[in-house]
Amino acid sequence: MISNIEDGILTAEEISQMNLKGTDLVVLSACMTGLGNIETPEGAFGLQRAFKLAGVKSIVMSLWEVPDQATAKLMSIFYSNLAKGKERHESFRQAILLLKKEYDNPYYWAGFVMLD
Repeated sequence: MISNIEDGILTAEEISQMNLKGTDLVVLSACMTGLGNIETPEGAFGLQRAFKLAGVKSIVMSLWEVPDQATAKLMSIFYSNLAKGKERHESFRQAILLLKKEYDNPYYWAGFVMLD
């Protein structure tokens, strides 16, 4: 095997070695992006921990298999709020509140969290 050839797969280990200081926000909108594997005595290691180790301030991620249509609406509202200049936490909060009006079942919106 030839070393130093990129395989096209970005791993949590590779992310943790990056310098992402100054990155305010990373959004991981796919299913279960907030989960990790418990492989060490230090606890779970996954994308969320890797991005925090790399220096990212806030991460939006999902904790379960989130429905596509509700996720698309949530992200659209969230990004629209950000584009209007609203602060990231408030943008996320408002997006969740609007989605709650359309979907009363928490399954559709409660799977998303913002980690600082």
